[in-house]
Amino acid sequence: MNDVLQLTKDLIARPSVTPDDAGCLPLIAARLEKVGFRCESLRYGEVDNLWATHGNGAPVLVLLGHTDVVPPGPREAWSSDPFVPEIRDGVLYGRGAADMKSGVAAFVVAAEQFVAAHPDHRGTLAILLTSDEEGVAIDGVRRVAATLHERGQRIDWCITGEPSSKNTLGDLVRVGRRGTLSAKLKVHGIQGHVAYPDKARNPIHQALPALAELAARRWDDGYETFPPTSLQITDTHAGNGANNVIPGQLDVLFNLRFNPNWSAQRLEQACEDVLKSHGLDYAVEWQRGGEPFFTPEGELRRVVRDVLTNVAGSAPEESTGGGTSDARFIAPLGAHCVEIGPVNASIHKVDEHVRVDDLERLPGLYLAVIERLLVQPLHDAGSAG
Repeated sequence: MNDVLQLTKDLIARPSVTPDDAGCLPLIAARLEKVGFRCESLRYGEVDNLWATHGNGAPVLVLLGHTDVVPPGPREAWSSDPFVPEIRDGVLYGRGAADMKSGVAAFVVAAEQFVAAHPDHRGTLAILLTSDEEGVAIDGVRRVAATLHERGQRIDWCITGEPSSKNTLGDLVRVGRRGTLSAKLKVHGIQGHVAYPDKARNPIHQALPALAELAARRWDDGYETFPPTSLQITDTHAGNGANNVIPGQLDVLFNLRFNPNWSAQRLEQACEDVLKSHGLDYAVEWQRGGEPFFTPEGELRRVVRDVLTNVAGSAPEESTGGGTSDARFIAPLGAHCVEIGPVNASIHKVDEHVRVDDLERLPGLYLAVIERLLVQPLHDAGSAG
């Protein structure tokens, strides 16, 4: 059986629902150590992380991924057991098949092939894996990135193996992601009888103009290939179900997805300026999910574009769409980051899957990029694309 296919099946068979790694990282570390990688286990709280390196010095290329998966949902809804990998009609099924155990397996196989062919390569090839990407993402790459920063670890380039392709392998590369900022807003009022509004203060009435202003605001006109920043109110709650009681508090959840025109801190201030301008008695709890990042034109984008053009037969779409990924924690270290992976049509769904022929081509894709960055002189790689 093809090596990447077998490793992907071995990983799928481990029910690593976030944050439980279920033995995936020790399996991978054992393989990498056999080919000369230095492997460091970094466990924070309930989260396992693996930092593996081969070579020394600059430039430093990091392959970034995660072994955790989202829960499968009702087992009976699946055509086969989500944690028993099964191939049907050239397609591999199982939870994590696309997101992202296929990408992790391809990283490992590509790394093994690379160091076998180029044992004295220049710079450092690193693999960073976590079991906390699908969850709260506190003790995973976010925490490891802080540790690497404290050590003064340089990172030049980062490739995330998230499933990024739309229809065919290599038809899209992500060159940036929006930031995410969430808020839990409590607007305080005074509870009372609806027949005596003068003796109460309705927090819904008070908050509506402010919320309408936030929802209608045009925050910017976009940035490079990023869409405009947007704010979405996702939940509101007030009252106790009685239609004759003015509530004493309104709870609101909202989220902003923002481009590099903004930082989380500036957005927080802008939102609170609106709340204060309407005289609200409020408290707000902010959760910064990650700042936006954008990889400008340069060595990494040129190499990836050239390799994916060879794989897909045409130049890839270079996108900043989608939600977030762990690359948001690596980019602040100064790294240029891209995301390349299999087709994402089935991620987080029942009967998640990856085409076997795509899976078997994936290590070669990553290997080509690694070789262009860590073997060929920079001026040669830079002439591509």
